[in-house]
Amino acid sequence: MRLYRALLHFYPASFRNEYGDELARVFAQRVAERGRFIAWVEALGDIVRSALAVHADLLAQDVRYTARAMRRAPGFVATAILVVALGVGANTAAFTLADFVLIRPLPFPEPDRLVKIWESTPGYARMEASAANFRDWKNLTTSFSGMGAYSTFAVNLVGTTVPRRLATAIVTYDVLPLIGVPALLGRTITRADSLGNPVVVLSFALWQSEFGGDAAVIGRQIRLDGTPHVVIGVMPPTFNFPTREIEAWTPLVLDATRLTDRNDNWLEVLARLRPGASFAQAATELRLVAAQLEQKYPKELENTGVTVLRLRDEVSNKSKTLLLALCGAALCILLLACANLASLLLARAVSREREIAVRAALGAGRERIVRQLVTESVALAVLGGGAGVLVARLAIPALTRLVPDTLPIARQPTLDARILLFAALIVTITGLAFGVLPALRAGGARGFVGLRSGARAGGGRKQRARGVLVAIEVGASVVLLISSGLLMRTMWRLQTVDLGFRSEGALMVRTALPWQKYGVTLRRANFHARVLAGVRGLPGVREAAYISFAPMTMGGGIWPVGTIGMPMIRDDASTASLRFVTPRYFSTLGIPIRSGRDVEDADDTTRTFVAVVSQSFAKRFWPNEEPIGKRFGFAFHERTVVGVVGDVRMRGLERPSEPQVYIPEKQVEDNWLMFYAPQDLVVRASVPPASLLPAIRQIVHAIDPEQPVSDVKTLDELIADSTAARATQLRVLGVLAVVALLLASVGIHGLLSFAVSSRSQEIGVRLALGARSATIARMILREGMMLAVAGIVPGVLVAYASGRAMASLLIGVQPGDAPTIGVAVVLCTAATVIGCLRPALRAARVDPIAALRSE
Repeated sequence: MRLYRALLHFYPASFRNEYGDELARVFAQRVAERGRFIAWVEALGDIVRSALAVHADLLAQDVRYTARAMRRAPGFVATAILVVALGVGANTAAFTLADFVLIRPLPFPEPDRLVKIWESTPGYARMEASAANFRDWKNLTTSFSGMGAYSTFAVNLVGTTVPRRLATAIVTYDVLPLIGVPALLGRTITRADSLGNPVVVLSFALWQSEFGGDAAVIGRQIRLDGTPHVVIGVMPPTFNFPTREIEAWTPLVLDATRLTDRNDNWLEVLARLRPGASFAQAATELRLVAAQLEQKYPKELENTGVTVLRLRDEVSNKSKTLLLALCGAALCILLLACANLASLLLARAVSREREIAVRAALGAGRERIVRQLVTESVALAVLGGGAGVLVARLAIPALTRLVPDTLPIARQPTLDARILLFAALIVTITGLAFGVLPALRAGGARGFVGLRSGARAGGGRKQRARGVLVAIEVGASVVLLISSGLLMRTMWRLQTVDLGFRSEGALMVRTALPWQKYGVTLRRANFHARVLAGVRGLPGVREAAYISFAPMTMGGGIWPVGTIGMPMIRDDASTASLRFVTPRYFSTLGIPIRSGRDVEDADDTTRTFVAVVSQSFAKRFWPNEEPIGKRFGFAFHERTVVGVVGDVRMRGLERPSEPQVYIPEKQVEDNWLMFYAPQDLVVRASVPPASLLPAIRQIVHAIDPEQPVSDVKTLDELIADSTAARATQLRVLGVLAVVALLLASVGIHGLLSFAVSSRSQEIGVRLALGARSATIARMILREGMMLAVAGIVPGVLVAYASGRAMASLLIGVQPGDAPTIGVAVVLCTAATVIGCLRPALRAARVDPIAALRSE
């Protein structure tokens, strides 16, 4: 019988208390009449069926009552739903991005067995590999089932609609099979394609946009940089290797010249671990091979090692920190939302003590009351969660700047079943964890005491519980304010960085020439001269010039520098960035010439090889000497310095100026055209730069109708793009900080308003005994400020710790930045005062006679 009574606990307590004894008697009678086995079989079936039915009936009653209660308090319901929606929406959006970038496996078979291999030197932990080193890594290692190399280039696609620039990857025959994703149509590149006629595999997006999704495209010829290529395949829409920008893949053939040059670093290397081989084993083997190669080729490979990473780990530390900071901010908002929801439910439960006391007096048990209140909190959480998912869906497109470009994934994540399950988990935690405590407190109503009209609502313990919640809200808002403030200070410092050039009124247009068509230096220079002559003649154009990679475009090669009489050393202290320019480039961008001269039209391969260097280059190699006339070894030639110009931030605002070497366009070797030939036309104008684009296109197409014009941006837009991810995070954190501050202010206001209502008799007594209204107002204000201090102090400590964790995002700002902390404290204090004002004024206006009479 004890076991049977234990099984009766499947029923609700109210049902068990009313019918438990009767059910036990019926069970005992069945045992006596039908035997123990049959009685137990029937009893178990009855309990399962009837218990579920009873619970369903009670749940239906609770839902109906909850709906009626919500209709009677629309303001409370709207506030609670909004609070939950903010918390669930922020966390769902943050988790969606973090899961997409950091957690979810890459869309390839066995993605954890794919690794990237880089060369490394003391100055560069990740550097492209030379073809010779790639060949030796592949031949001398046994930990991989295969190894391939690739690089990315842009080519001109002509002969479809209008000429356009196409982002492509040239891959060795084993790269696509290593990844393991089959073609949607046709096939991928094989070893035979490296020896035969040129072929190309199209991306799904290119197939749709340029060929209308026509399956007959297989076998068709298209022209890339003027060379016919046969289309052999189309990849699936989810294939984004090596990045989502790539639109086509062509075979990479490594000739004998490249296989002998160990300083020609331009290949990225992908490998797949063989079955049974571990990542650690493969990394160790590669390091041993690199050490052997360094011993064998000490001149070319001095201080050269390898860096091995899983393909998933290509995310930079900065991107990881950005995403983790976003997740931390979202957790703060969830904490605030849950604290506010619990506070709202506590206040509502206390205000309903009379109602609950009536229900208890009429026979409702504590379990029944608690169940009803928990149903209400879960209903609010579900409604808020649904709204939160909509908030997340709207927010995700605005957060795509935080998705790094280095991963082979789509541009934007989507809300799938995995994300919805996460949102449901948050809703469940919010509804239960933060609804049970208020329900338990309210469920213990004080019987008939609650029926008295003057009964004091809420006790000290309930007030203290709400006070703790409000202090947590204040602390979380301080953390967000300080974190966003640190990032804001960093952004301000970046905006005040001296770029080294003038960006206003400047436009960049890319006219990259195919080397097959413009393989002769003079032919290419003639094209540029004709374009520049036409552009300089346009109304409003002040100046124009060409450079291989414009500032902020992140291009340009890094080359070792050898001063005369000293060997070249492969480290960051003896390298410089290479740019080829046309005359008048420096005046076009407002880069000051500190000494010497600009490059000239007469600087060609028949004259002395010359260079214009940056100030940092001159200071590094000739710190106390006049650099003009100095000679140095660079890019296969001995060069003479003819000019020194100011330093320029070439690779973004966050990277310091690096030593630059500018070489005249006409001194470009023909075999360098694919990599370093001038391609970026920069124009300075007195009219809106974008208005010049139609005329520039017309000039280019008049010279070569097949030449595309691409990557059109003002220099101001390029600068903004370099900090786009940081700006996005700053905006998100700023919005979350403001929301947190508002929630904290609302929480303080709600707590003190309820305190004033529940303490009206106490305040009336104080006033009746001679207390002044101003004294009462100060008392309420002081209580609010104590709550603020209780949250601000730990909030500042947590913010300092979080600032140290995100130190990689801070530039010129310390985690304990006093002005930032001071502003955050002032804002929190101001929000607290605003939240306290109305309750304090209400307390000061309490009528002592009315308050005492109500008792």
